[in-house]
Amino acid sequence: MSEISTNYTFNSIGSYLKKRMGCKVVKLSIDGGFTCPNRDGSKGTGGCIFCSASGSGDLASDIPSQIQLLSRKWPNARYLAYFQSHTNTYAPVSQLRRQYSEALEHPGVLGLAIATRPDCLPDDVLDLLEEFNQKTFLWVELGLQSMHEKTAALINRCYPLSVYDKAVADLTSRGIRVVTHLIFGLPGETREDMLQSVKYVCRDLHSGSLQNNVHEVSRIFGIKLHMLNLVRGSQMETLYPDYTSFSSIEEYVDLVISALEIIPPEITIHRLSGDAPRPTLIAPEWSYKKRTILNSIHNTLRQRKTWQGAKL
Repeated sequence: MSEISTNYTFNSIGSYLKKRMGCKVVKLSIDGGFTCPNRDGSKGTGGCIFCSASGSGDLASDIPSQIQLLSRKWPNARYLAYFQSHTNTYAPVSQLRRQYSEALEHPGVLGLAIATRPDCLPDDVLDLLEEFNQKTFLWVELGLQSMHEKTAALINRCYPLSVYDKAVADLTSRGIRVVTHLIFGLPGETREDMLQSVKYVCRDLHSGSLQNNVHEVSRIFGIKLHMLNLVRGSQMETLYPDYTSFSSIEEYVDLVISALEIIPPEITIHRLSGDAPRPTLIAPEWSYKKRTILNSIHNTLRQRKTWQGAKL
């Protein structure tokens, strides 16, 4: 066991960015107008069954609107342009280059966060991401959700685990930071299934090399833990209309604590719950209480005198 903090906490991405950038950094949730191969028929239709019509970007918009909104709360913050909605590498490289470049031209934008699918990283896109990674702060988010192939088939993910593994290898070999998404509470998964997915994505990786120097990559850069929300407009609303992923905040918090205890301390924590806009949320009916859930996680860590990586 290796303690990283006497405050019984975790390595939050907010703290990481403030230390690295020297200021408060917030993400601008952008809808870049992309679609998804799991929607347009090239891989599947309808998307993953949990996904909303907005492609998990219900609050995304454009950069000026996001800055106007967020500057009220954080007037002195700087920004990361977060391409969130749908699959943000699923377009010709010329279009991606233009949109990424335009985002970086906005005053106060310090870097890029790009959400995508592991099966949407062809060589020319990897080359482009490597190019941007060399001139700005960048990470790429991969929506794995679960390591289990049975679950992948049930949620209509439309790619096998091996594709995720290759994407992580391709990105990390170029020195590009990887953030992996996992969803807790998918239909049919047990507590142990979910924790197995956490262990899998946090495993040691092989080191990669960059041109003219060596870049050691031991693990993914970050992890996002989502709570499954049943939302209006998703396939789940029809397939599982009465489904509730967790019966109480306490049940979910207990699982998150167990997950944090097996996540290596150097991995940044980008999310610990998954909130949906109240007008679209069906269940769990309490999941919109983001502050309550996060406060409960912090309080439970202190009560149990535990921390990220405590059980490694």
